[in-house]
Amino acid sequence: MAGLQAGAPTPRSITVHGASRVLEVGFSDGASFRIPFELMRIYSPSAEVQGHGPGQEILQTGKREVGLVELEPVGNYAVKPVFSDGHDTGIFSWDLLYELGAKQEQLWADYQVRLAAAGVDRDAPMADKGGHACGSH
Repeated sequence: MAGLQAGAPTPRSITVHGASRVLEVGFSDGASFRIPFELMRIYSPSAEVQGHGPGQEILQTGKREVGLVELEPVGNYAVKPVFSDGHDTGIFSWDLLYELGAKQEQLWADYQVRLAAAGVDRDAPMADKGGHACGSH
C-alpha cells in the first residue's frame, strides 16, 4: 500500500496555508514542497476523480479557488483533506503527497494538455455528472 514502503520519506511537518491555498510538507529526506490545493483537488485519488479503472478519470475544472476546510490524519500513513467544494473522499498517502510535490511541473503540464484535449478552460464549472449511479461519491 502506498505510504507504507520501508524507507520511504515521511512528513516531518505539515502546514496548511489557507490564504495562499497551499499545503507545505517537509519530509524526512530534507525535501520540502508547497503543494497547491488546486493540484491536490484535481489529482485526488478518489473514485470521483480517478474513476473506477484506467481511462475513467474525470477531468476536474473550476478548482483554482478551492480551499482546504480540514485535514484529517489517517493512521500513520496519510491525510484526508476536506475541500471547500465538499470533496472529502480522497486519502493522500505520504507517497502521493511526495509525488505531487516532486512532480508539480509535469502534473500541471499534463493537466493543461488534458484541458486542451477536452476543449475546456481550467476555470470552467464542472459538467453535470449526468446520472452517474456510483454510491461511493
